[in-house]
Amino acid sequence: MTVELKVVELVLQERVATISFNRPDALNALNEEVLEQFIQCLKVVEESEVDFLVVKGNGKVFSAGGDINMMMSPSQSERFEQVMDLINEAVLTLYSLPQMTISVLHGAAAGLGLSIALASDYIIAERHTKIAMNFIGIALIPDGGGHFLLEKRIGSHRAKQLIWEGKTLKAEEAHQFGIIDEIKEGDLAKRVEDYLSYWLKKPSRALKETKRIYVETSISQLKQVLALEKRSQFAMSQSSDHKEGVRAFLEKRAPVFNQSEKDISEN
Repeated sequence: MTVELKVVELVLQERVATISFNRPDALNALNEEVLEQFIQCLKVVEESEVDFLVVKGNGKVFSAGGDINMMMSPSQSERFEQVMDLINEAVLTLYSLPQMTISVLHGAAAGLGLSIALASDYIIAERHTKIAMNFIGIALIPDGGGHFLLEKRIGSHRAKQLIWEGKTLKAEEAHQFGIIDEIKEGDLAKRVEDYLSYWLKKPSRALKETKRIYVETSISQLKQVLALEKRSQFAMSQSSDHKEGVRAFLEKRAPVFNQSEKDISEN
């Protein structure tokens, strides 16, 4: 079964579902349309009989992160609310799926794109992939549960460092940190197929029960973090530093930040 929406594709084949972000010309940047269709596909998977879900991106990268156009009108609180609700629903749905989930990275996974990958159970990456939790570059904080999901993988100390620095990591570095689970050489699709063949031999009910226990004991914390991110991100989006960060990004120059805590509290 294949479901071809405008910017997201879903294929269900026997015990495996595959969701593909399909905005290759925009480096699979995640806008409202992508998020809505991603959620739609996740709900189909949730109700299906498949045991595994693969999430990937068509084109040159997995996802460059949130679409910059979503950040161009931060003063519109109603739109901000809608966008953050979509982000939170997408991450919660992916994180709590009963199926084992595998994100397959190539090219780049940045910002919200990385948060979504982190919501999966496993992350496989092609060797030349680069990742970045780079919200700091435009004076924002991670959303999509990035604080919670990164901490789960590498601990709060390292998570804070990566978030604050916003540095880009090569796949090998990310693997050493514990962010990426497997690095694959050569034909990535073939490597993923081999990886799935291993898991398809395991007792799926036992796999799902273990996942259910972990989800049920952690989902309330994820929801709390998402709520905090939503509130804080709105404050950040109103700051002069964020406006400067977006301008600098569009003008391809280094930003000059001078935002004070007083300025943030007044917004």
